[in-house]
Amino acid sequence: MSLLKPEPEKTSKRKQQIIAMAKLLFRLRNVPEDEAAEVRELLAHHDIDFYETEPGNWGISMPGIWVHDTTQLEQAKQLLITYQHERSTLARQHHDLLRQSGQHPSMMDRLRENPLRFIIYIAFILIIIYISVSIFF
Repeated sequence: MSLLKPEPEKTSKRKQQIIAMAKLLFRLRNVPEDEAAEVRELLAHHDIDFYETEPGNWGISMPGIWVHDTTQLEQAKQLLITYQHERSTLARQHHDLLRQSGQHPSMMDRLRENPLRFIIYIAFILIIIYISVSIFF
């Protein structure tokens, strides 16, 4: 009989629960692992309830950080904006420091590191140009 008619206690608990969909806060595709770890730490430090989705076996699914409680979403967005601003400022400072000290790799430095890759890229570009132009002659 309990299958046909739910018990009154369970029905009242179900009515009290408000089910809301989680909201996407941060996409993790092409995000460095250190940045993703810092974002997780930031959210955990501020007691924001979140969960993470993985890209799946074939990388088709969207990896991301989702916020369970929509009331915490605005706070999480503000924290993320502040964090990204600070991270970009530090990255620019680091880049400028490397350039000023002469340690920033130039194109010639990268060519010297891996000349075979450079030759393969040039060959690939020439093949594309040849195929693109040859159809007109």
